[in-house]
Amino acid sequence: MQTERPPDGGRSCWCELIIPAVSKLCEWGGTVRTRMMLLLLCSSLAAYAGTAKEVYKYPLKTIDGEKTSLAPYKGKVLMVVNVASACGYTPQYAALESVYEKYKDKGLVIVGVPANNFGGQESGTEAEIKTFCNRKYHVTFPMMSKVSVLGADKTPLYQYLTDKTTDPNFSGEIKWNFTKFLIGRDGQPVNRFEPATKPDSPEVIAAIEGALKK
Repeated sequence: MQTERPPDGGRSCWCELIIPAVSKLCEWGGTVRTRMMLLLLCSSLAAYAGTAKEVYKYPLKTIDGEKTSLAPYKGKVLMVVNVASACGYTPQYAALESVYEKYKDKGLVIVGVPANNFGGQESGTEAEIKTFCNRKYHVTFPMMSKVSVLGADKTPLYQYLTDKTTDPNFSGEIKWNFTKFLIGRDGQPVNRFEPATKPDSPEVIAAIEGALKK
């Protein structure tokens, strides 16, 4: 059973534990430097708790134009993929759907995020993208509306995923369509796979299965 977390992402829990300790230390005559170190620790832990689930807060729209985010998938393992309909990697849709069908009942959700940043390979409307995915690849996993994943108009979710300060392990600009971010049940990125790595490759499957066990 999962423990209920406060709406601030756990920030209050850390501070409730550490601030009383700081107060006691003051009563006992702790040095100013020690007090400051403890306060800094409290601040750092609070910041970590507040950003640990940050992946869920960014606004998106479904392929049908409804407001959403990744919040409905809290507690699931997510694979977030920037997709395109006219790319050399577009046939990966078939493998993405196959992997989704195999692992969805175990807690995997694949999220397709159309983007037209590379070679104009996703130039159609959302309705055209949806029709293409349904007819050609029978996609059943969640699809979002088209966004930008690169440049000045980069959508906030991809700012988070590619920024070294928020995702130090798997950051870096998106190089092409079908880059895959694997996000654990706790909302933290746990792996990144570049476009040429197929969704059903052994290394991706091993990472998915490992994340599902946690």
